[in-house]
Amino acid sequence: MKTIRIGTRGSDLALVQAAATERALIRAFPDDMVQRQVIRTTGDRRTDVALSEVAKAEGVLDKGVFTKELEVALLAKEVDIAVHSLKDVPTVVDEAFEIVGTLERAPVCDVLVTKDPGGIEALAPGSTVGTSSVRRAKQLQWLRPDLKISDIRGNVPTRLRKLAEGGYDAIMLAEAGLRRLGYSMELPCELAGQALHFDPLAEERFFPAAGQGAIGFEIRSDDDAAREWVAAICHAGTFLRARAEREFLRLIDGGCHTPVGVFSSLNDGRLDMAARLFPDEGGEPQSAKASGSDPFEVARQLYENLA
Repeated sequence: MKTIRIGTRGSDLALVQAAATERALIRAFPDDMVQRQVIRTTGDRRTDVALSEVAKAEGVLDKGVFTKELEVALLAKEVDIAVHSLKDVPTVVDEAFEIVGTLERAPVCDVLVTKDPGGIEALAPGSTVGTSSVRRAKQLQWLRPDLKISDIRGNVPTRLRKLAEGGYDAIMLAEAGLRRLGYSMELPCELAGQALHFDPLAEERFFPAAGQGAIGFEIRSDDDAAREWVAAICHAGTFLRARAEREFLRLIDGGCHTPVGVFSSLNDGRLDMAARLFPDEGGEPQSAKASGSDPFEVARQLYENLA
């Protein structure tokens, strides 16, 4: 019997994703043992400042605030596979590591959560929307310039509670995380005596983050056993799309705080991609589309087509 050791963050959502990974590994390797190690990351620890400031405060590059400690455990051979929300993984990882697979992708939409039904159009002028994502903030302000954007930190249940208790008129979350935690997009959620309504924004209208909705697996680049374990549970279509989206992000030198959305789909073997990149100083975004069969070539075309 072999032991497959996975590392994960300790949030409710991360543990749900770890459990999905464990189930997939157990199905693929019923004679092996799967062990879980929960690791607290810098991003989990530093909730006292805006997410955009955590990396600066801690001297961590790009999105490493959610991955650094997991990579330390990988390097020390305390775990074999690090389980990530792929959208939180740095665009370029150190050569000692490699992203080698994903589970099947969940819905990629961003969701506007409000106290009153009606979605983004029903928000009163000047409403305050909570988000820690620069990408979401830029797209919200592009669609509704009158809205006030306010930083919000914490895991999914914490953010929902903050909305229910006041201080925000709406917040933005990922549909994938909400569904994985058991929330229905079709029914309101009752919290602290307040009904909360979920409005998924179609990805063609509100572009998601690269890798959004995908559970990604990082291993030591020289670990052939871990590579085989991940290969057995990897969803090929999701991984192809994720690699294309991450390659596009690499080409624009995009990281956690680059206001860019990427949308991709697979249609009869053809990969279709679209991107929306917002300038830091504000104004209209650059946009582009590209199609093809090779994920890296499509990403390159998308990058070159930005206008």
